[in-house]
Amino acid sequence: MSQTTSRRPLLAAALSLPLLSAQAEAPPDNATLAFKYLDYQDSQPGANRVRVTAPEVSLMTPVGQAWSLSANHIVDSITGASPAYHTEALIRLHDQRRASDISMTHYSELTTATIGASYSAEADYVSRGLSLAGTLSTEDKNTTWNAGLNVLHDTIDPSNQIVSNERKNVLDLSLGWTQVLSTHDLAQLLFGYSRGRGYFSDPYKVFDQRPRTRKHSTVLLRWNHHLESSGGTSRLSYRYYQDSFAIHAHTLTAEYVQPLAGGWTLTPQLRLYSQSAADFYVEHDISSDPFPTNPPVTASYYTEEQRLAAYGARTLGLTVSKKLGLWSVDLRGQHYEQRSNWSWFGSGSRNLAPFRARIVQFAVTRQF
Repeated sequence: MSQTTSRRPLLAAALSLPLLSAQAEAPPDNATLAFKYLDYQDSQPGANRVRVTAPEVSLMTPVGQAWSLSANHIVDSITGASPAYHTEALIRLHDQRRASDISMTHYSELTTATIGASYSAEADYVSRGLSLAGTLSTEDKNTTWNAGLNVLHDTIDPSNQIVSNERKNVLDLSLGWTQVLSTHDLAQLLFGYSRGRGYFSDPYKVFDQRPRTRKHSTVLLRWNHHLESSGGTSRLSYRYYQDSFAIHAHTLTAEYVQPLAGGWTLTPQLRLYSQSAADFYVEHDISSDPFPTNPPVTASYYTEEQRLAAYGARTLGLTVSKKLGLWSVDLRGQHYEQRSNWSWFGSGSRNLAPFRARIVQFAVTRQF
């Protein structure tokens, strides 16, 4: 059997594994232009909360013999209502965020090097970022190492003037290893570390005072297996997260990519998530209703933010894709549900309303 023939199942698997994000050793042969549109709506019993619509356009194109250029622009329109504390006292909101990023990648026989910049702005928040990333492959291309660095500088200027011209600076580091295990299997191990200093509180929440330093680390394991009998690919991953707020989180994801006749592909998805509460999270005491629960009088830090509570979540999703020559079309739908009693850490935080979200995304891609 020739080397080319023996690696065909692996090639099929790699093409269906966007989560692995291993870079190619050569720039793309063609330019790719993509348009995406996302519609997001979340809710709790008796009330819709936040809705986001987000058109996005992206371009990747070769530049010369050894470079590629990637650019992306997105506009998020945000409307609806958000709780002032726990899942109570919904307050109306409206905002728009515009975000762009651009990067250049240089390719050599065994390495890639990428430099990028990003910028996003909304009425009360501006973020600027710079990034560096690189990969190194072995001679047989079966092992790839990657490393990345990202620096963000944010300015926070809320409309309610709780604070003015606050700053937040974040440094993200990542290291990774991708390994070809067989002609049907790929594995990846990723480590991440982040350190931020500055304003982490939410100025629109009641009783929200958080530390001005936040560190977090992650470990991500991925295994992708190509099934020769069906032509499909399973994608399994586990992610562990911990931070200096004392939050510990686990994420399990399972996807299955099944090509069908006529250029169709189906990808069902299941994701399970659970986290513990921040050590300064204030549990909801219903005896205080309709007023917010008072933090402990001796507490230096406190929050009643639902996202820093202890809870579990489940996501069910399905992506339908169709290739039409140089065109491809994708339609993705997801249903997300979050409840305190689904937490893997005891009973979860008390007296929070169930939270749901539905996500629909449509994408069209054209190669040139």
